[in-house]
Amino acid sequence: MSMDLTTSSEPGDLADATELHRYAEALLVHLAADGSAPSLPSGVTDVPGYWLAPAVEALVLILSGRDALEPLALAAHLDERRTALFLCLALAVCGHGDRIHASWLGTAFGELADDRPVTPGQRALWLAAARGAYGPVGKIFVLRKLDAVAVPAEDDRWLAALAPEETQAQVPASLAAFPDLATVPEIERAARAAARLRRLRERCAAITSAPTPAQVSEVETGTTWPEAEPLAVLRSLIGQGGPEGPLSSLDGHLLHDVRQDADPHLAALALHVAAPAVRASAESLLERVREEPPESMTVPILGYPIKLRPDGPDQESMATAEQRIVTEYVPRRTRPWLAYAVLAVAVVVFGAGFVLSLPIALAGLVLGAWGGFLLWRQRTQEQADVRNVQARAGELSEQAEKAVWALHEYARESQTVAEAAAEDVAELTRLLRRGPRAA
Repeated sequence: MSMDLTTSSEPGDLADATELHRYAEALLVHLAADGSAPSLPSGVTDVPGYWLAPAVEALVLILSGRDALEPLALAAHLDERRTALFLCLALAVCGHGDRIHASWLGTAFGELADDRPVTPGQRALWLAAARGAYGPVGKIFVLRKLDAVAVPAEDDRWLAALAPEETQAQVPASLAAFPDLATVPEIERAARAAARLRRLRERCAAITSAPTPAQVSEVETGTTWPEAEPLAVLRSLIGQGGPEGPLSSLDGHLLHDVRQDADPHLAALALHVAAPAVRASAESLLERVREEPPESMTVPILGYPIKLRPDGPDQESMATAEQRIVTEYVPRRTRPWLAYAVLAVAVVVFGAGFVLSLPIALAGLVLGAWGGFLLWRQRTQEQADVRNVQARAGELSEQAEKAVWALHEYARESQTVAEAAAEDVAELTRLLRRGPRAA
């Protein structure tokens, strides 16, 4: 037999039930508005063989405080499950969920299973009980139903729903001056795990903290019923349309209930069910936080890959980087052949002028001065290149040493972070053991 009780069982003669359906529709409007039931016209419930007729009569009698045993027995005989579902939801909507009989919830709810979708009727009862419509007894009832569902400890979907992964990892304070160090896989993984674990603890603390009193009907709060499912299921039961079918699988509902903007009462129940998976995820995150960084790592410093070790930068990688600096900062220059040529010509001209004419000798001196300038300029450029290389290599060495010290500081900081992560897991475990409030 199908567990979907929202498909109403119609009487053989629909004309006989027309007035009953009209009255039932008006009844739902009044129940949701002020918790009252309009007077029952004579003959409206005279629809033989249709469970809704005695169920409506029983509801009106219950709300008026009169004995409803006879119509209850008849409705249950005709369709026990639909009768129980109708009465449970109708009394919840009007704020009188405490008037249900203990057996009605079990009859109406049926059984949950991982391999079957949750019916609209089950979800409606789940919502009403979670929001306190039936008091502590109703919430405990739903908790026991959900407890029968096994959630694998290795299910990562709960972690994704409770604390989604952030797109950008936080840079540890000790590595603020060297953000490239934070991109080392082990360091980045530990930083992401610590931040995610903290968000997971905060989310679970928000869910398990004492929520505001649940809104179970507009009779108490002056506003409309907060969830659409209960009223939609009631309309379906009285033949006024119906839900589009099962909303989701059981896991789908539970994961939906722990999202960031979910109702805290629903989230508390879902978190209680997912506690083993959440605890396992927290412990897995703690293991990542406690991962030791590698003994050596290669990171870009000033654009050059440098291998860093605990005792300092690797000399081989430093030598390779310095060679690249020489290649980048010293342009290729030919020997100063022009200067040499000018000086040679100057010597010849000066010698000839010394023998032949003084002006020619002076011209030789001018050529010699020009050749000397060309040679001096070449040497000056070469010396500037050497100074640039030395400055860049010195800066590289200084930054590499600072990066090593930053890693030492990170090692000390990671111990503090690991201790804080262990406290997060301990607090999270305590929150999960405490479970949702029954009231």
